[in-house]
Amino acid sequence: MSIALGLIVTVGCMAAQKTDTFTTKSGKEVKITNIKHASIRIQYDGLEIHVDPVSDGAKPLTDYSLFPKANIILVTHEHHDHFDREAIALLRMNATTVYTNPAVYTMYKNGMPLKNGDSIQYRSDIKIEAVPAYNTTEGREKFHPQGRDNGYILTLDGLRIYIAGDTEDIPEMANIKDIDIAFLPCNQPYTMTIDQLVRAAKTIRPKVLFPYHYSETPISQVRLKLAGTGIKVLIRDYQ
Repeated sequence: MSIALGLIVTVGCMAAQKTDTFTTKSGKEVKITNIKHASIRIQYDGLEIHVDPVSDGAKPLTDYSLFPKANIILVTHEHHDHFDREAIALLRMNATTVYTNPAVYTMYKNGMPLKNGDSIQYRSDIKIEAVPAYNTTEGREKFHPQGRDNGYILTLDGLRIYIAGDTEDIPEMANIKDIDIAFLPCNQPYTMTIDQLVRAAKTIRPKVLFPYHYSETPISQVRLKLAGTGIKVLIRDYQ
């Protein structure tokens, strides 16, 4: 995997975002653009992939009518900063597949539900795995109860991208292997503390780490605490 960093793109009236470009084992490009908070755009081999697209549930306001239509949309869970019917409607076309956790599927009545442990081979070079995402700290379990929400491992031509969703550093992370790029959340009490995120990163050992969903967390501390581990920490605007 090779990385090209810091390409700036602008979509409509939104603030400039950064697109980081990675290369798969056979030389195909994977472009990852930070939209905001938990919303991610991934471009691969002519496909548009969106994770938790949200118009106004998190700042800044995002006009998804300005984006190309999506081929794949992944929704981790039903909270307003992750599941937005309007954003999905603007990105959808007839060929779009929306993968969600079962709770969102029950609410949305559309797409394809994936529960923890499920996987789907979208095509020969694209695999999607649903993995657990939940709170473990006493008093926080109500935010993301065990068994309800998803994280996802998206494999694109061998490039493995782990999008953790709203979770703490759960034991199941020990089973997540060979990750090239990881997105780990950091905003207590809803997800991880900085120290939890650092422990999670040391467990998963991604080549590249994007802290995301971090709100007001002083996220630069993550880079300091992971110095010398060999994990490349890229801080983008996922506040």
